[in-house]
Amino acid sequence: MRSVRPILPFLVSLFFGVAVQAQWWKVQTKGVDSNLRGVSAFYYPGEDGIDLPVVWASGSNGVVLESGDGGETWTRFHIPGGETLDFRGIVAFKGGTTYVMSSGEGEKSRIYKTIDGGPTWKLQYSDKRKEFFLDSIACLSDKECLALGDPIDGKFLLLKTNDGEHWNALPLESMPAALPGESAFAASNSCLALKGNEVYFATGGPAARVFHSVDSGKSWTVMETPIAHGNASSGIFSIVAGDSHRVVLVGGNYKEPGRPNRVAAYSADDGKTWQLAAQQPGGYRSAVAHIDDGRWAAVGPNGEDFSSDSGVNWKRTDSLNLNAVALLDVFTGWAVGPQRQPSHASSITPNTKFVSAVRSSRQRPAALGVAD
Repeated sequence: MRSVRPILPFLVSLFFGVAVQAQWWKVQTKGVDSNLRGVSAFYYPGEDGIDLPVVWASGSNGVVLESGDGGETWTRFHIPGGETLDFRGIVAFKGGTTYVMSSGEGEKSRIYKTIDGGPTWKLQYSDKRKEFFLDSIACLSDKECLALGDPIDGKFLLLKTNDGEHWNALPLESMPAALPGESAFAASNSCLALKGNEVYFATGGPAARVFHSVDSGKSWTVMETPIAHGNASSGIFSIVAGDSHRVVLVGGNYKEPGRPNRVAAYSADDGKTWQLAAQQPGGYRSAVAHIDDGRWAAVGPNGEDFSSDSGVNWKRTDSLNLNAVALLDVFTGWAVGPQRQPSHASSITPNTKFVSAVRSSRQRPAALGVAD
């Protein structure tokens, strides 16, 4: 499903206080002519024996960015034939493998892969049918991945690769039919979630539903949720499966970003039943991420929120305009979104110590440029 407008992006790094009482974002790069919606990160062993976070980001106008030094410098990669594509999903791994997914009607939806860290790319999948529209890509390993597409012939499309090379549509006989006008949102590459053999994906439009498979897509159930819905701009935008049977949803209506009604919900039984958050985030949220234990973070166009009780209560932390988020741990993470001036959290307790998103021994990085 299409969503939101094309504007200039920025990428920010995340800072948490040791007491996790505030969230702190630092703009790392801006001025790239793209609306960034995909972000992926992992740790890589550094030469000094200290792990360095590696982060990738992607967006409109064919933009794919990578930093191999925790955000100090950035490289922009060129994908031949993809200069005008909207790369809304990206998943990166150690060893040079990265998948990037574009969204759009028909052949504008594509999956590319690099195995050498970005210099060369191979087109792995596309489809000429007008109804073909990819919304999200997720992976369990550098070879086993799924991609979610909007309904074709009445059912959602799921593509899978088991070898990292060949993509095939999963059989859909056991999948419940999509409702008329129901689709998924390609806003943050997080409407599809994988956890072992479990597959979740979330929808919007006439209903806000969660499809769930416990056997890698062989059989399916679907449950309605209390997230706001009822038109093409509302529903679930992000779903994440955490620990202890917890699944958290965020969404709302992206055309009413400041409306905080029914924008977050959670399940304590793997998605069988759903409850609205007692304290809702401050508005529509496009992405949610699990930090550890009961700690979660959510981002959206009018601010960010933090939950320390597994999504039951949310507390506003920042006022940035963000689309997507990737967290490695309580100290390290990145988020991406359209460009604007950053607004840091102002309510900092006197004993709070902030730790750099790169690593705790460093100062927060200054604003950085992007190398082509």
